[in-house]
Amino acid sequence: MSKEQAPEPLDFFIWTVEDVGMWLEKINLGSYRQIFKENGVNGEYLEGMSMFTTEQILRFIRRCHMKWGDFITLCKELRRIKVACLKGEQKVHRPWWAPSCLSLVFLKVAKRNRQSRVVSLKLEP
Repeated sequence: MSKEQAPEPLDFFIWTVEDVGMWLEKINLGSYRQIFKENGVNGEYLEGMSMFTTEQILRFIRRCHMKWGDFITLCKELRRIKVACLKGEQKVHRPWWAPSCLSLVFLKVAKRNRQSRVVSLKLEP
C-alpha cells in the first residue's frame, strides 16, 4: 500500500503494520499507531480479533494501553468494513499488474472472493 494513500478497507485482512497505522489515523485513533506497530498488529491480527476470548481482549487492551471507548470504536470500525464488504458497497480496484483486457473478469472474481472471505470472518449481527 502507498504511504500517502490510506489502505483499501476491503483488503483489511492483508494490511501491513503500516497500513493499520494509517487506518488508525483515519478513524481518529492515531495515538495508538506506535504501540500497535510495536506489537506487530497487522490486518491478519485485526481479522482474528473477532474470535478473541474475553481474556485475549483484556490482554490486548492492557498491552496496547487502550481505553475501553477506543477499543469499542476500533471494533465498530472493523465491523463497518465487514458489513460494507458483505453488502458490496466498496469498490474493487484492478491492480496495476492486471491487464486492462481482464478488468471486468478480475473485478467480478475479486469482489466475490472478498465477500466470501469476509463471510468467513464470522461476522455476528
